[in-house]
Amino acid sequence: MATEVMMAQRADRGTTVANKFYITTAIDYSNGEPHLGHAFEKIGADCIARYHRLRGQEVHFVIGMDEHGQKVAQAAADEGVDPQTWVDAVAAKFETAWDELDISHTDFMRTTQARHKRTVAELWRRIQKAGYVEEGIYSGFYCVGCEAFKLERELADGKCSLHPTRKIKWVEEPNLFFRAGAFKDYLLDLYETGANSATPFVRPKAKLNEIRNVVAQWDETYAMSASRASVRWGIPWPGDEAHTVYVWFEALINYLSATGFPDEGYDKMWPADLHVIGPDILRFHAAFWPAMLKAADLAVPGGVWCHGWVKISEARFSKTAGVTLTLREAIDRHGPDPLRYFLLREVPWDADGNFTWERFDTRYTSELADGYGNLASRILAMIQRYLGGTVPRSETRTELDVAGDHAIAEYESTMDAHLIHEGGNAAWNLVARANRFVEESAPWTLVKEEKTEELETILAALARTLARITLMAAPFMPTKTDIVWQALGLDGKVTQATWSDLQTPTVSGRTVSKLAPLFPKA
Repeated sequence: MATEVMMAQRADRGTTVANKFYITTAIDYSNGEPHLGHAFEKIGADCIARYHRLRGQEVHFVIGMDEHGQKVAQAAADEGVDPQTWVDAVAAKFETAWDELDISHTDFMRTTQARHKRTVAELWRRIQKAGYVEEGIYSGFYCVGCEAFKLERELADGKCSLHPTRKIKWVEEPNLFFRAGAFKDYLLDLYETGANSATPFVRPKAKLNEIRNVVAQWDETYAMSASRASVRWGIPWPGDEAHTVYVWFEALINYLSATGFPDEGYDKMWPADLHVIGPDILRFHAAFWPAMLKAADLAVPGGVWCHGWVKISEARFSKTAGVTLTLREAIDRHGPDPLRYFLLREVPWDADGNFTWERFDTRYTSELADGYGNLASRILAMIQRYLGGTVPRSETRTELDVAGDHAIAEYESTMDAHLIHEGGNAAWNLVARANRFVEESAPWTLVKEEKTEELETILAALARTLARITLMAAPFMPTKTDIVWQALGLDGKVTQATWSDLQTPTVSGRTVSKLAPLFPKA
């Protein structure tokens, strides 16, 4: 089990708590509408969170909004409103979208909240007291789109590759700098050993190699600007209100703010077990963040997972790059659950992937309507038609039960490794096997031949398998699977089921009900 591999961390990195799992996503920047790229990350992290709940862990799942910085202030000014009014409106849109997609977060952090400001002030006070903050003048390029300073070698034709339509600004201003280079050796050791003995600190491996190469180029004098003197829409630097904390160096701290730090008991949740992020913010999460925590003598998170981009025609979703497909369009195509399913099956969780309507429609028809939906409808209909609606009490195992055992083992290993696209494969391979089993066993023939015992064995095995598939599919499609769970006559909601329910589903003697088409075809 996942809980069994959570080893004690090294003494200087804190300890894990076996029954808790703290997962976060990047907090979204408050400069526009939620889009498909935002949704992909939230849905993927939600799938992981739901899986860990199924494993019996207490899950803390934090998402939220990044609401400070120059870009937000400019967006508000463009609309003729004050920044707080602007971010309140944007946050409401994001929360509505995540509710519709059934994102099961336990906290929605906003960086304008008082609890966050308090945590930011205390963390930077500790870092400064430890001697890792120095004064200086920053001179260099700044991308407002990234809210990040850029080296000349990071620009292409004088433009940021992530925000090619924005003009790069040359900035010269007094700043406070974080001496990140002091932690070069510590970080390289962290990448080598992981925050615990179970997994690498950064995954997938390509991203681990990428960040290791970045940090290896640092020297002990390397420092990163940690404040802005020219940006007033931000959190005042503790003890020096001429500066605000640089938006990136305060946004990262939201993960700690959600624990209640510095109040007593924050370490019941901290350290986080997994930060889920996109490729463009790897350096901040995998280098600067653990260095900041080490500077403050706090435990580092268990690890960072860097997913890929969802692309259209090989271009990533980006408002500023002009690559758009509205989230509303994507949800309305087939509904929230099918969109969740499609994104997590079509786009590998450890690589980039393309979104096309054609592929969405194909998976919807073949894997949902004709696959899982058809299987559920057939099994429940046969139990009603041939056995009066009661699942037989036969416990005789069949080859389908064996196939289910293998599918669960594969599902467990891939989901534990956060390879959720492969976990989906394991579940849907069992869907295909169960549909073939129906054809091979032909229950309608057994009825005609009055082979009642054999019929009961077959339909009991199919009911068990449907329950197993439904539990494996629940992290992907929580609403549709709950409909099937209820139709099987099982107790509670599908989200209340346990790992033992997956291993040995108790469907015998349950009264099933008719199932309307789960995935209607146009």
